[in-house]
Amino acid sequence: MASLDINIVVIAIPTIGRQLRGASVFDLLWVLLAYQLVVGCLLVNFGRLADMFGRVKLYNAGFIIFTVGSALCSLSQDGTQLVCFRIVQGVGGAFIMANSGAILVDTFPIEERGKALGINRVNQVAGAAAGLVLGGFLVTFTGWRSIFWLNVPIGIFGTLWSHYKLKELGTLDRGTKIDVMGNITFAGALAILLAGISLYALGSLGLLYLSLSIGTGLAMFISFILIERRAENPMLQLSLFKIRPFSGGTLATFLTSLARGCLLLVMTSYLQGPTMELGALTAGIFMLPNSISISVFGPISGWLSDRGWTRFYTSFGLGLTAVGFFVIARIAAKTTFDWLAVPLILIGAGSGFFSSPNRASVMSAVPPDRRGVASAVNSTMLMVGNSFSRAFSFLILGLVIPGSVLQDLFSGTTTLASSPTFSTEFVSALHLLFYICAGFVLLSIIPSILRGKIPTRAEKEGVLENRSADA
Repeated sequence: MASLDINIVVIAIPTIGRQLRGASVFDLLWVLLAYQLVVGCLLVNFGRLADMFGRVKLYNAGFIIFTVGSALCSLSQDGTQLVCFRIVQGVGGAFIMANSGAILVDTFPIEERGKALGINRVNQVAGAAAGLVLGGFLVTFTGWRSIFWLNVPIGIFGTLWSHYKLKELGTLDRGTKIDVMGNITFAGALAILLAGISLYALGSLGLLYLSLSIGTGLAMFISFILIERRAENPMLQLSLFKIRPFSGGTLATFLTSLARGCLLLVMTSYLQGPTMELGALTAGIFMLPNSISISVFGPISGWLSDRGWTRFYTSFGLGLTAVGFFVIARIAAKTTFDWLAVPLILIGAGSGFFSSPNRASVMSAVPPDRRGVASAVNSTMLMVGNSFSRAFSFLILGLVIPGSVLQDLFSGTTTLASSPTFSTEFVSALHLLFYICAGFVLLSIIPSILRGKIPTRAEKEGVLENRSADA
């Protein structure tokens, strides 16, 4: 449901821009960023609360809040209301995402975790794929509000199912407290940085104020690190980053999400913009090869990584993703489904090969009583990377395309089809963006390789047997 909601909103953004009264381009961008920012800021805390009070209980609460937020979004009367109600959705999404991976890791033995997380990844991708097609269908035939009503019956079913079927298996630690100052500085740093970048990209902020916002955001982030080093119960346990598989896998997650986060948003503007002029439904179908390839290769890589070679599969996946970005960086003003399918399949297959082994490696490396926090930290890096990817994509596109043109393009109100220079400028901007994305992916291979080796259960048991024999 959570992944469906992300894609279904992205594909509907041009329509929301045309039909929602008083929705500015900044509002539309923050309809996407607010959800991810809230999730990114709350995941670690909710992971800590899960370690204290139970993962299943808070997972169930996430369904309730997300469902209520979805209903409120469908009733929004202007852009500001929609952004606020997306924040409510983000709170529910944070509860769900902070606990799903930890619940699976609690349930499955180490030699089956890669497969379990791979299957879970398939469900996420199935939601993402459904969001592309279903979102396009609903927007085309029933209006954009229906994309939020769709979550209500799903959320009610998920609430009841998780309440009656899931059992608490994790080890609880009720002795910790919430790090208030750490939360304030972390959330403030992200919000100021993202707001400054997005406003500058849209031409609403000058270079001086951009510099001030970046300086303020970085200062708050440094303050956050200093607070965490001294806090009795820190929001972010920096000691986890001393575990090589955790730190390497988490950094690789951040870098690859920094590359992939903008793909759907940018391609939606391209496919529904004046160069291609596709409808929402057709644009969603054009993007399906990416989601389908993730769903095919995700469980395969998870199953293979349960037998070892985690670093090989993650690095191989990142390499495929980089190749896909280099190919799509040659996109023309007009393209066909067959041509676009090739790079999208490469990017999707690479993501599938990377995600499941990487997640299993990160989660298996930490102590059982810290899996809730570890799962939340890893997901936080994913969401923060996606948020910055979307904000930076506007900044990079703005280097080539004038701010007013970029606003028209993103809001779905553009009349630039007759402009003799628009197609050239837009395609050149896409090329630059995708080359930068490929660079981020290549960079992520370094921490992925340096993460070290996670022993399988058989290897751990062998070590224990040898120690017993020595004793």
